[in-house]
Amino acid sequence: MTWLFGTPCFRGYGRRNGERRRKSVRGCIVSHDLSVLNLVIVKKGENELPGLTDTEKPRMRGPKRASKIRKLFNLSKEDDVRKYVSSYRRTFTTKSGKKVSKAPKIQRLSSRNELQRPRLRAAEYQKLLAMRLKEQRERGSESLAKRRSKLSAPSKPSVVA
Repeated sequence: MTWLFGTPCFRGYGRRNGERRRKSVRGCIVSHDLSVLNLVIVKKGENELPGLTDTEKPRMRGPKRASKIRKLFNLSKEDDVRKYVSSYRRTFTTKSGKKVSKAPKIQRLSSRNELQRPRLRAAEYQKLLAMRLKEQRERGSESLAKRRSKLSAPSKPSVVA
């Protein structure tokens, strides 16, 4: 059975030897030699499609970035984003029979430790700068004292022949 589609074909990323050719339609013709076919349901008919439209599936994954979670749940900057990730936490049973609950790691989450780290680094840097400045002043005062002692000491008479 062959269907024709008027959409452009996907040629893949590269043309190396042995590279899997990633494409959904070859020459705009769907045939038996394709391994993957990516489709989207645009319009639903009168009857349900078994396994596709007859059951309601919850959203498997939500956004991972903190700002996008805030946008989805209409949160302010002060609200804790981690509480809202639990809405798409998934629970499953492992091979050993243990029940496990997993939630995605939130990206770009400004935690207390993350905000504290640059402050600590800046404080260490200021301390180092103060120490170096103090050492420089001490070295400068020593060299100034040496120069003064050389100037105040009687100079040796030069021998002219």
